[in-house]
Amino acid sequence: MQLTYVFSETSTGLRRNVTMTIALVVTIFISLTLVGMGFLLKAQAQKAESFWGSKLQITVFLCNQNSRTPHCTSGEVNAAQKTAITDVLNTHPEVASYYHQSKDQAFATWKRVYVSQDKAEQAIYSTVTAADMQESYWVKLKNPNNFQGVESALSGMDGVAKVRDLRTVLKPIYFWMTFMKWAALVIAAFLLLAAVLQVSNTIRLAAFARRREIGIMRLVGASNLYISLPFLMETLVAAVVGIVLASATLAGVMYFGVYGRLRSSSHIVEWINWHDAVTAVGWVAAIGVLLTLIPTLVMTRKYLKV
Repeated sequence: MQLTYVFSETSTGLRRNVTMTIALVVTIFISLTLVGMGFLLKAQAQKAESFWGSKLQITVFLCNQNSRTPHCTSGEVNAAQKTAITDVLNTHPEVASYYHQSKDQAFATWKRVYVSQDKAEQAIYSTVTAADMQESYWVKLKNPNNFQGVESALSGMDGVAKVRDLRTVLKPIYFWMTFMKWAALVIAAFLLLAAVLQVSNTIRLAAFARRREIGIMRLVGASNLYISLPFLMETLVAAVVGIVLASATLAGVMYFGVYGRLRSSSHIVEWINWHDAVTAVGWVAAIGVLLTLIPTLVMTRKYLKV
């Protein structure tokens, strides 16, 4: 097999169909960018849920040395107060289950979330220790609509700094995260379909423009793979360019958006990181290659029969 011919025909095809190639690159780029954004939003929603806990949970924060609430007059929660709190959790009919988060566990979570690029903020945060954290109980309810009873029972107990109900906070956040994720993926699906049709049209026009050369190659006994390779290379070049542009866009979103603004200015949740971005880019690359490889192989069997 003469690879020189394959590469020369690929170059000729790209120059001949430059407008179609640009249109294909733009379509692939936009659709893969939206796919990548969908994966990033999915990862962010999972991190938010992991950090905040299930929407069916309430969190009971215990008193520490810095607490100033009415039920923390004795300072740090003591063993007797913790026993009384767990007795309520074990016997209350609204409680399905619960788990205890120690100060060390809370501190580890706090360090993951409060990562700042600002040196002044890092100096302030470096003074915080595990002793400054609050122990807590994360309570899962049997019925999410019946939370007032256990909340009122725990709020008035000595040793309890506050009881936080996450349902009202998380519901709109989860809704919009889910909405944006699926909106991005649905729009991406339509654009991916458009890209498949664009690939088909590109192959059809390229085959029509080279029908004489294809006929001659058929006469001299060239294999289907040998004839199809230039077409496959053309669409793969468009796919690679689209993948690179989409990956660069996702990297820009992470660098300027997440790391440049969100992670340094907002600490209400654990934000996505570069590992999540690399995972999204990996999916984008795989989908981009399959997006062009499969339609090209199918369409060349149809349009190269001359």
